[in-house]
Amino acid sequence: MGQVAHAIVEPGFFSSPAVQLAAAVGGLVAVVTAAVGVFTVLRGQAFAGEALGDIGAAGGSSAYLLGIAPLWGFVSIAVAAAGVMELIGIRRARGRDLATGIVLGAGFGLAALFLYLGTIDTSTTGATVTILFGSIFALDPSILPLVLALGAVALAIVVVLYRPLLLSSLSPELAAARGIPVRLVGALYLIALAVAVALAAVTIGAILSTALLVGPAAAALQLTQRPARAIAAAAAVGVAVVWLGLLLAYDSSYWPPRPWPVSFFVVTLVLLAYLGARALGRRRA
Repeated sequence: MGQVAHAIVEPGFFSSPAVQLAAAVGGLVAVVTAAVGVFTVLRGQAFAGEALGDIGAAGGSSAYLLGIAPLWGFVSIAVAAAGVMELIGIRRARGRDLATGIVLGAGFGLAALFLYLGTIDTSTTGATVTILFGSIFALDPSILPLVLALGAVALAIVVVLYRPLLLSSLSPELAAARGIPVRLVGALYLIALAVAVALAAVTIGAILSTALLVGPAAAALQLTQRPARAIAAAAAVGVAVVWLGLLLAYDSSYWPPRPWPVSFFVVTLVLLAYLGARALGRRRA
């Protein structure tokens, strides 16, 4: 077994501070995105998650220009965009898509501006690749407490609003009939979604963040229709693909001609996990 492990894991993987930090941040993010992602799939708001991730590129690039941690930019712009989406209209699916499309267009414009400014500013070399595709091995240790705090906020929203959020996700009309403030619940959910997407953007980049948000959750819902079990299964899948992606990316530094990005491995593993869960779910059916 020791020889097999040595053949799979390149020297220094477990002792590397960068890997340890990446594993801690990636694991935390996977748990948060699992909890929020299950409701994202149930509510049919994967497009909103994708939009917030893409819009996050504007926040991350502006943070680079200001000389602050990109996570602050991801979170601030994502939460602001979620607020605008809620104000425009979230009661019906058509209204949600319209609001998402409008905000997404504006966000892309800002992202293009800030990324352009970043390319002509020598102090932000490499910012574009980092923002769009992530750089989890280059995280600063000071980011861990911030990830913990933001993750706790998103999870707290899901836990506190679990029952009304579940009912309003499955049947908004029935939830409203029972006196649940559907609009308020939806707005708070959007905040949790914005935070989860921002955290995912730090892990695998802004334009790929939806894969970690939706993929494990969709895979889990192929195996069980019980939301609580789906959240646990999605968290397990998410942590597994992130940690295995870290391992493969680290090992790729020993492959010619150059290392492969973590985001590629994570997104590929998410796809494989979903396809496997779908095949297993069909067998059970």
